[in-house]
Amino acid sequence: MRTPRIGQSVTVGISLALGTAAISGLSVFLNGFAVKQFPDPATYTTLKNAAAAVILIGAMVAVGGVPRALGTRRWAGVAALGLIGGSIPFLLFFTGLAQASAPAAAVIHKTLFIWVALLAVIVLRERLGAWQISALGVLVAATLMVQPPAGVAWGGGESLIAIATGMWAVETIVARRLLATVPPLVAGAGRMGFGLLILVGYLVATGRIGVVFELGAAQWAWVIGTGVLLAGYVATWYGALRRAPAAMVAAVLTLGAPITAALQLVTAGAVPAPGPLAGYGLMLVVGGGLAVALLRHAARDQALSPAG
Repeated sequence: MRTPRIGQSVTVGISLALGTAAISGLSVFLNGFAVKQFPDPATYTTLKNAAAAVILIGAMVAVGGVPRALGTRRWAGVAALGLIGGSIPFLLFFTGLAQASAPAAAVIHKTLFIWVALLAVIVLRERLGAWQISALGVLVAATLMVQPPAGVAWGGGESLIAIATGMWAVETIVARRLLATVPPLVAGAGRMGFGLLILVGYLVATGRIGVVFELGAAQWAWVIGTGVLLAGYVATWYGALRRAPAAMVAAVLTLGAPITAALQLVTAGAVPAPGPLAGYGLMLVVGGGLAVALLRHAARDQALSPAG
């Protein structure tokens, strides 16, 4: 696996990826409740993304603002993150979710780390060793155990979800390359800011913008709470991608699924069936083991480096 010269950079990256997984697990759990409090998913997504954009832009300004030397090309890359990551995929995903079956949506979206790994090898030339490929293979098996594809039909909704998942995978690759020269907070603020312009335009075009002015205090509380989590997710995710290989960062992110399942167990007392339960266990063991192995690998590289 190709890593940066200073191992500590990868150590920070994988640590941030673990934070992203924790935020993701909590966010998925809370979003399941939050989205039900709004007239439609598009309105909720737009407002949640708006809250995250405000937080990230504020954080970017607080730590020094936008670098003057970004240039037109890098700004175009940041705007692309908003298009392929912060707006259109959300609309496609939630539209598809309204049409597709829940099992189908779960199976398709959980394959994100597979497409990121493939694109990372092809586009970024990331090298995966035998143990890393084996770990990814076990994670694939665990995903299928959590949500078996048997009986899943394919239709228009499933196609929209697949396109959204593919766009998020492409975004990960674009971000990994762009973050070599663009600070994570700048990229994250741009992703959410440019994406918000598209989402607001969608609400205006579909006549839903008026709903925003009819929301109550409880709904705004959901917006702010989940917006804070989304801002944390984007900041840690981009911070991880800046420092560590995209394929491995995406694999560590699968730890979010068992966290969501654990929260559902605590609140609803619903124990998963033996198959999914075993799948979650595999995700914890393999995802956690992969993170520990990468952290040790990075620490060893730092100890052996001349600067260390």
